[in-house]
Amino acid sequence: MIRKILIANRGEIAVRIIRACRDLHIKSVAIYTKPDIDCLHVKIADEAYEVSADALKGYLDAKKIVEVAKECGADAIHPGYGFLSENFDFAREVEDAGIIFIGPKPDVIRKMGNKNIARYLMRKNGIPIVPGTEKLNHESMDTIKKYAREIGYPVILKASGGGGGRGIREVWEEKDMESAYDSCTREAKTFFNNDEIFMEKLVVKPRHIEFQIIGDNYGNIIHLCERDCSIQRRHQKIIEIAPCPSISEHLRKTMGTTAVAAAKAVNYTNVGTVEFLLDDYNNFYFMEMNTRIQVEHGITEEVTGVDLVVRQIRIANGEILELEQSDIKPHGYAIEARITSENVWKNFTPVPGTVSDYYPALGPSVRVDSHIYKGYKIPPFYDSLLAKLIIKTTDYDLAVNKLERALKEFRIEGVRTIIPFLLSISKSREFRLGFFDTSYVEKNLDKILENTMDDMQPNKNEAIAAIIAAMRKSARI
Repeated sequence: MIRKILIANRGEIAVRIIRACRDLHIKSVAIYTKPDIDCLHVKIADEAYEVSADALKGYLDAKKIVEVAKECGADAIHPGYGFLSENFDFAREVEDAGIIFIGPKPDVIRKMGNKNIARYLMRKNGIPIVPGTEKLNHESMDTIKKYAREIGYPVILKASGGGGGRGIREVWEEKDMESAYDSCTREAKTFFNNDEIFMEKLVVKPRHIEFQIIGDNYGNIIHLCERDCSIQRRHQKIIEIAPCPSISEHLRKTMGTTAVAAAKAVNYTNVGTVEFLLDDYNNFYFMEMNTRIQVEHGITEEVTGVDLVVRQIRIANGEILELEQSDIKPHGYAIEARITSENVWKNFTPVPGTVSDYYPALGPSVRVDSHIYKGYKIPPFYDSLLAKLIIKTTDYDLAVNKLERALKEFRIEGVRTIIPFLLSISKSREFRLGFFDTSYVEKNLDKILENTMDDMQPNKNEAIAAIIAAMRKSARI
């Protein structure tokens, strides 16, 4: 029986897990590094322990985290998302210490964490994948270019151990292959300590559709419908919708069945996500499987009524998943907007600083998951996510209206945020009609920025031109 959980994370997701622990009358343990001493998760946990003076080291120190868990008597460790959440060595070390890891088995994390292995397993089990190659690192550049010609341009280079939009390069012409390969391998080595990359056919104008899956330790696996994550910037999601507003029930059922089959192929347990690319002809392809809770899990909770973090804990505790696929019927629509501390006028540069005032949007159908408060000092060391604004209501049109209203009311003062940019998207005709794909932000950047209201920007036209030029240059790197 789990009685105490250590949360191996920080910020918004740590706060979310602590609240789930409280709902289950389970003690929570926070860890923090010295710059995070005033973070909300430290303040509200039942216990809190400093693990390092270094901003990042403590959250990545598996041995130290396990040591703290042992010392405080934690029965389980929840990794959240990011940091060590998809590190199979960490999961194995937790289990070897006799502590419950709240997530899938280490071997599943290992297999799905390497995109080449994941592609092989999916293909072997009849799951559709995007045409591509195995790892390229020991091939000559002439051979790599030959593969690209056989697949057909455009292609995309991906880090085998990548995620979060890192380690990805689009290649539209052969003359750009060598520079794209070099920059992709460098970024893969920097961010994932693994420079292995592979090549796929670039699916042009796809929608990014992911299915939430959940499985217990007894072979029961279901999906909790889909999320449309196509509103992205540099391959990173900024707005998500559940369910997708523009796919048929037949396609939803087919994709959901395929997602469950993918999970069963690796004997998946706990909560995870199967991600697909969907083209203009309703062909869909397996992209990756995330073996952790997702940032956008809240919108699935809103439309299905299933508390995913509570379910994670109960499954880790050995409980049977009593839900069947027929029990899952999404009600209405939910939209999440990720509010980050970024300056859209300076190529979305993260902006640390002190929150001088904080007025989260309130009212019917509005949920805010956050870890900030008035006086909170945003450190420069971590992801720039400040809050997740989640709207849930009966239909998509009303959900978009409420999103626009809530973004207008939301105030975070003292630092710049992406709120005006999100508001501009929420007002756009394409977003309101559900007509968008993963290229939407890039293709409509000029218009989105022109409609982004920012009274603090004195030379708006010059700023728009500069940011567009910078982002386009960045996309070609």
